[in-house]
Amino acid sequence: MQSSPATASVCVRRAETSDLDNLMALEQDAFDSDRMSRAQFRRHLDSDSAQVLIASAHHRRFLGAAVVFFRRGSRVARLYSLAGHLDGRGLGIGSALAAAVEVAARRRHCYALRLEVRGDNDRAIALYERLGYRRIGRLPAYYEDGADGWRYQKALE
Repeated sequence: MQSSPATASVCVRRAETSDLDNLMALEQDAFDSDRMSRAQFRRHLDSDSAQVLIASAHHRRFLGAAVVFFRRGSRVARLYSLAGHLDGRGLGIGSALAAAVEVAARRRHCYALRLEVRGDNDRAIALYERLGYRRIGRLPAYYEDGADGWRYQKALE
């Protein structure tokens, strides 16, 4: 799946059970708290209400992952998690995963995507804003460690 020249060499696919070890390693590397467990990932891999996507590039099989949730009866999808390996920075991994999530949401007839992001995650905030997400709310003490967050939304065409 491609979204721009910067992501031209990035391949995004649905995660499989064989990706669990890589998903867990990325989760440990990317997040200090609020991590998903192996059991949660396993459930999401087999769920109709979730999709787990992984990105690869330049012969590297696993450079990032995204998790998106779909709630029955809702036309708003939730980008629950987006994470990339440090050695994948600058390759368009985040943009490619976000584009793939948007495609998945459109296929389910969603009109919008929402997400939450730590207020101190400047890199992620810059990515989401560059991709057209708009800040729609503040989330005081939202994270496990008491950090504030922001809620963002993007309308899907």
